[in-house]
Amino acid sequence: MQTSNKTTPRNTVPVSNEMFQQVYDSPSSLPGKYRWLTKEADVRAIEQLMGMPTNTIGAPLWVSGDRKTCTKCRREMNWLDIVSSAAGSVHSLKMIAAVILGEQKFVNVEVPHSIAGLQCHNCKTPFKDLRSFKCHNWAYAIGDLAKVVRTMEVELAKRNVEGPLKTSAITKQSK
Repeated sequence: MQTSNKTTPRNTVPVSNEMFQQVYDSPSSLPGKYRWLTKEADVRAIEQLMGMPTNTIGAPLWVSGDRKTCTKCRREMNWLDIVSSAAGSVHSLKMIAAVILGEQKFVNVEVPHSIAGLQCHNCKTPFKDLRSFKCHNWAYAIGDLAKVVRTMEVELAKRNVEGPLKTSAITKQSK
């Protein structure tokens, strides 16, 4: 996965479990002034947004940054903002599901000043102070990924959501 901004390219690469543990064993390794967990209600909202059954996501979803809240509506920023900002425009929902629920570990190979393109899920205000995000231990993800993806496809088809879910390489992995 590689995204870019105007200053430097951003790279996220798959790594071994050993490397993942060395880099991300502790939330204290995350850049920024603050480190916090995504609230349970927002984890459930991510599942709903993605068409996943409730309680599919079992891993703690960490974020870090230099400020926690949106300047306009004061909502605490977290993975819900990341997912809603990226879904469809940057990444497919299947790819996001694979990152959250999959066994492959990923690490950013740079320390970003901010996550590009992030906006508040509530009021859509751009947010430039979130610096990093991770699943602390993806081994706690609940359920078989292929089954979750099939459920997502059915749920999103009911809502008439297309495109982002159907155009991902994870389709090959889940068959």
